[in-house]
Amino acid sequence: MATLMSNGAAGTEVPGAASGDILLKIHDALKIVHSPYSTNQSRQEAQAFLEEVKNLNEAPSHGFTLASDKVQAPIIRHYGLSLLEHVVKHRWAEYGSEQRVFLRGWILQLSENVSKDDPPYLRSKIAQLWVEIAKRCWAADWMDMDFLLVRLWEVQDSPVHKEFVLQILEILSDEIFNGEDAVVAIREGVLSKACVEIFTPASVLTESFPNRQTGPGVRFADEGWISRVTQLTRECLNGDLERSEDIRACAVRALAVLNSVIPWAIPKAIHAADCRPVICNCLAIPSVPVQKAALEALHSLYSRSTLTNDEFIDLVVPMYQPDLVHLCKQLFEWSTVDAQDIDDDKYQFAKRFSEMISCIGNYLDRKFASIPPGTNIQGFLELLLSVVQSQSLVVSIPVLVTWTRLLNHRALGPAATHTPIVAALLGLCSSRLLRYESLPEDNEDPTYVLLVEDTDTIPERHAFLGNYRRYSMQIIESIVQLKLSDSFSYILGQAENALKTLYDGQPPLNPSNYSKTAMPTLRVDAHATVVEAALKGYVKWRSTHQAQEEQTIANIEGHFETWCNQVLEMKFEDPLIRKRILQLLVAFSTTALDANANFMLRVLEHILMTWPALQPDYRVFNDAIRDLQTESMVELQRLASKMPDHLLGVYDQLEAKVKEMIASGTLDEKRQIAYQSFLFIIIHRATCIDPATRIARLTTFIEPVKERWKDTSLNQALGSFDGFCQLMGLDKAQQYLTRHQIHEVGDWGSTELDAEGLALQSELEQRQTMLPLRLTKSFLTYSVEKLEKDSPPYLASCTLWQDGFPLILPELLKFLSYAHACHDPKNWSILPAEMKSVVGRVLTDRFWQAGISEGSKDDFYARVLDKKNTLEGLASSIRGSVRFVRETCYAIIYCMSRLDVQFYGFTELPGPLANALFADSFSLSAHQVINLLNLVRFLVDHCPLELRDHFLPPILATCFQQMDTKISSEWEKLGRQEEVQAAAEELTEEMKAESILRQLTYSAVIMVADFLDPAKTGVAVPPPRKPPVNGVGDTNKKHPSLRRFCLMNSAIVVPLLLFCSHAIRMHDGRCCGVVLRVFRSIVPEFHAKRESGQGAPLDDFLIPSDTASEIREFISTEVLKAAISSLHDPYFVESQKELGSLIASILVHYCPLTPTPRNILTSLPNIKQEDVDQAIEYVSRPGLNSRQQRAIILDLLKDLKGVSISEMGKLNKSLGVRPDRSSKKSNRSKMAQEFMTLVINSTDGASNTGVPASRKSPDLEGVAGMFNEGG
Repeated sequence: MATLMSNGAAGTEVPGAASGDILLKIHDALKIVHSPYSTNQSRQEAQAFLEEVKNLNEAPSHGFTLASDKVQAPIIRHYGLSLLEHVVKHRWAEYGSEQRVFLRGWILQLSENVSKDDPPYLRSKIAQLWVEIAKRCWAADWMDMDFLLVRLWEVQDSPVHKEFVLQILEILSDEIFNGEDAVVAIREGVLSKACVEIFTPASVLTESFPNRQTGPGVRFADEGWISRVTQLTRECLNGDLERSEDIRACAVRALAVLNSVIPWAIPKAIHAADCRPVICNCLAIPSVPVQKAALEALHSLYSRSTLTNDEFIDLVVPMYQPDLVHLCKQLFEWSTVDAQDIDDDKYQFAKRFSEMISCIGNYLDRKFASIPPGTNIQGFLELLLSVVQSQSLVVSIPVLVTWTRLLNHRALGPAATHTPIVAALLGLCSSRLLRYESLPEDNEDPTYVLLVEDTDTIPERHAFLGNYRRYSMQIIESIVQLKLSDSFSYILGQAENALKTLYDGQPPLNPSNYSKTAMPTLRVDAHATVVEAALKGYVKWRSTHQAQEEQTIANIEGHFETWCNQVLEMKFEDPLIRKRILQLLVAFSTTALDANANFMLRVLEHILMTWPALQPDYRVFNDAIRDLQTESMVELQRLASKMPDHLLGVYDQLEAKVKEMIASGTLDEKRQIAYQSFLFIIIHRATCIDPATRIARLTTFIEPVKERWKDTSLNQALGSFDGFCQLMGLDKAQQYLTRHQIHEVGDWGSTELDAEGLALQSELEQRQTMLPLRLTKSFLTYSVEKLEKDSPPYLASCTLWQDGFPLILPELLKFLSYAHACHDPKNWSILPAEMKSVVGRVLTDRFWQAGISEGSKDDFYARVLDKKNTLEGLASSIRGSVRFVRETCYAIIYCMSRLDVQFYGFTELPGPLANALFADSFSLSAHQVINLLNLVRFLVDHCPLELRDHFLPPILATCFQQMDTKISSEWEKLGRQEEVQAAAEELTEEMKAESILRQLTYSAVIMVADFLDPAKTGVAVPPPRKPPVNGVGDTNKKHPSLRRFCLMNSAIVVPLLLFCSHAIRMHDGRCCGVVLRVFRSIVPEFHAKRESGQGAPLDDFLIPSDTASEIREFISTEVLKAAISSLHDPYFVESQKELGSLIASILVHYCPLTPTPRNILTSLPNIKQEDVDQAIEYVSRPGLNSRQQRAIILDLLKDLKGVSISEMGKLNKSLGVRPDRSSKKSNRSKMAQEFMTLVINSTDGASNTGVPASRKSPDLEGVAGMFNEGG
């Protein structure tokens, strides 16, 4: 152990050199390191020498000698301080009390001698050294620190000492309450208590904790540092702050201390020290740095959400006073920027100011009853209105959210209706439902310009605007409920005026240069969205006022009908405007006017008559007409679903009309099915029809579907893969590709198809209509969509399909197996070996990806359409045929799973289904696997509890095995590609592939997290069901949660955890974070207590001891290794806290049971066994929180492989690190970043493709649906 002599030097001589020689060598080495003329080799040698000096016994003595000599150059003194820092951080434990006193004495001496002439970074380094000492011995060996700080504070005529103490106080507060240092973690209780003691006025401590036990005295004097710092700030305000740079800097430093302390300080102390008024006065000072520092402190204060009523009155209510409201208005006006010439300081201030004001506004919602009588909040509400009206949506949105809360408040909302504020809010929210993301890039609207400035990517912009629209619509809903008549007069009047003046100032519609995002189209969409939001508000109002306001309801619904009839009379040529009007009319009919059968029939007539002819000469215009036609069929079915009883009265006429249209032979398959399913839905959903009649009439629709599956020619074709290819026309496609030697053609898009190719393309599309798939999917979808189990329509569906599933499933699984097999080139038997490589290119879906693909989405669609009659178009038709079969099978299986035991109860189904889903899934593309995983999630979600044992293990075991193999191989391939320099076009394709791979990985880890969600209990006794099919399942017992079911079953949990262990190393921070949280959640499940039955009630379902032991060892080896590896991978800098927490959790739970975690740690380079044992002992201490445990682990592993964890954040692209964050994101607050994140509302209904919209990839646009490629 080293021993310090009286002069502080270690007692061991330096081999081969005197002290003076070492100092000279240090001087020379630093000159070489900092000289621009030094060679790399000499600089490296000098740097190595300087590092070696840190390990010398005399290092602290040399450090103090260099740091205290003010004659030395600053870089020399700074190096001296780094020697002292190294000793304190790395050798403190080696020293005894006497040596520690010497070190502390040196730091105190350096602190006393700070002067204004010292560079700021030297003073900061000394302050940091003070705190490093304090973290290790304050409130233990060192009891007079507060006295010494006060003594420095009171040095006469020395502002620099005050500033120095402020630095110490800020660092001390941040390190103790927000840091990750293991030293702090171990002593957190003592240090945090001591901090509260010295910062808080003694009178407040006595009042707040009258019965507290006073520990060893760490404080000096009664006022406390909050009072002292506040008083210093007040003195700065009273001084010549505007002219004196020193005073301004002091004020900023003092405010920074308050900002650090306020989040944890006792609120009474903040009030007693007059912090709030002093900070508010700083806002009025015309100095941007002072104002920004004051704003941060106020933001910290009002971000606290746990103030008592008295604390609210003391600290928040004064902010509603007229003088402060006036000040805030002035500040906000000052911070408004010109969109064409943004002042960044002002703009950043405005964003933070909005967040702070929104926090104060939220207190009105939480503490309205506690506001003292006579308090006038009108001025503050007007301030909130001014802020929400900001041209910047990012500035506006925090207060927009606040308004959603205030308008829903039972007292505030009605009170606000008596002010002009509500009308202004309604106008604002209505105007901001314009789809800004559809505006052209050169648009100069200030709101759009600022939006582009504030968002990094198009998906991020879409997510932000989605959130802004959601809050705006909530406000419109609330206002409608508060001021019904006035709101609708305004909203419908504005919409009517817009429809009548659509093309004022705009060129008339011209199909030849048609645009889907023309301003008239966007205006109609915005107004329709406003009306739809208002209708939601009206329906909510009507549900609570039905009895009392019959006449009002009758009057307003009469007004609605009149308005809608006027719209029905209007003529529009634009297909997308007609589509939006159609959607709006159906919305009226199915919500506010749902009792008006005559109006519904008018809307129905309008839908049936809205079928404009295609105009193929105008590509974009023609595409818009297709959109309108598709929407007509969707809205037809929506009417049938929502209003079946009204339609039942005219069913015979509707049926006759549909039969007439079908008999005419003019309807394509999709339209014919749409009209048949419309009739089906009316009978299926009608409430005034008896069960027997319902079944009898519905059978006429379903029997033809079943008959299609009995077709012997279909059964024969599905007897082999070759037969499937002949059925689909894929054999002819292979022959055509072979004859034209497509593998030798470079640009498929420039090679026109000959007559044979065009005929083949047409035949491929025609073959799809001959299959029973689309018909089956449509009727199954409407048999289960948005139905409650045990409702009459649901029970009817069970009866209708129960004898059909055994008929359909065997053939359906063949369809699916063959569709997947198509993606494996070896199955293309007609193609010669040298052409097999083109299969992947033929079957690779084309996507437009925001932020990656060249040009706009419309440009992409235009390129695809232009190449329809080329080899690329033929390839598109081939992949469209395969995709149609694959995704329609997914949709049918999804719908079948909604029918409960009718599907899950078949004894022989799980094995063949797993085989069909996964046997050839490795050959699918990453995006196609996403759709497959979505289906698996629903199969698991819908599985009855009593049938899980029978159904899920084969499905999930195979799923996780294939998922792991596929995703891991794709990441390995990506890693190899990154090592090769790619051309620009190839790089774009690689970026697309990487983007899709990240989405696939995220889909997979989210699925795992969903299955292992502890909130899904599933232990209650399920409701009575029909007897299980074929005797499978038992409905009369409790069942484990899905989480425990997966963890108990080794066939499931082993491949699941193997995938998760691999995912920890995959370079995707978002996915890694999800997996780490999953592991932290399940690590305790395999603890011994879980096996012994001493845990929670869930332990009725014990994990078998053999399984638990196997998983423990796996986590203790593979997972631990993966976590340590990622911890020291520069890519995962931002995941280090979570990685450290996982490692700590493994040690805490498993070290008492197995030596494996310890053995893994001790096998690492540069790790001492005694350090590992000490860390295990520390993290296992009772009462430690996760922050403390994490800090101990990060400290233990900080220098593994010679790369300090603290240094990783400094690594840049030169080391091959791909930063996850761009500059805009890194400058955002936490609140602002949350607004940039997509909010997904879960849904149980399937979309037309059978996959619920909430689980589709948000930023991928494929070509499904084009050329009849989709389902």
